[in-house]
Amino acid sequence: MYLAVILDLYSRRVIGWAVSSRMKRDLAIRALDMAVALRQPPEGCIHHTDRGSQYCSHDYQKRLLKNGFKVSMSGKGNCYVIIR
Repeated sequence: MYLAVILDLYSRRVIGWAVSSRMKRDLAIRALDMAVALRQPPEGCIHHTDRGSQYCSHDYQKRLLKNGFKVSMSGKGNCYVIIR
């Protein structure tokens, strides 16, 4: 089983999650949709991920842009947040 989780770093709470037997983009998208429905983030809210294929997918990136997120991704082999 795979678990995708969206954390709100301000409140340190889980605001979106999804479980699946396969690690595909729809797993990450379902977690993102739950987080957006719960928090209704403002335009320009930062969404940070690693460079996993599910987060780099066209569908996931399209969903982020549709919801007004500023996209942040770690550098290859680097898990730290770098916002430019």
